[in-house]
Amino acid sequence: MSINEIEQQIVEEFSIFDNWMDKYQYIIDLGKSLPIIDEAAKKEENLIKGCQSRVWLDCKTEDIPAEEIAAADGEKVRLVFSADSDAIITKGIISLLIRVYNHQTPKEILKSDLSFIDEIGLKSNLSPTRANGLVSMIKQIKLYALAFEEKD
Repeated sequence: MSINEIEQQIVEEFSIFDNWMDKYQYIIDLGKSLPIIDEAAKKEENLIKGCQSRVWLDCKTEDIPAEEIAAADGEKVRLVFSADSDAIITKGIISLLIRVYNHQTPKEILKSDLSFIDEIGLKSNLSPTRANGLVSMIKQIKLYALAFEEKD
């Protein structure tokens, strides 16, 4: 599924809620369903800088099968993310980002604009420190994509 398709799903899911308290609860519930990160990945270099709470983000690659490389714009790997946070809302936010970016190619991640964040009103309904944390999480994901991007 493409990043745009996943973003559209998220927009539709959030549209059923009338107020932000319900949306926050949904974000918290998403965080609770985030797969448990390997304890070995909870290391200093995986902590996202710029977040008030502690957020660990780990990234690995998975090879794209040879028969799918042409459809993947010639890329040979997809990125696989895992994360955790010690704050429940932050954990929900990183779970949303992982849902969008997990198993995508570096090129797809780098060209994405994350329009769903504005469409659901997420950034405008976060405290300034959480909004800064959101930006830091996105920046770290894009840095991983840049690091693993296939150079032409």
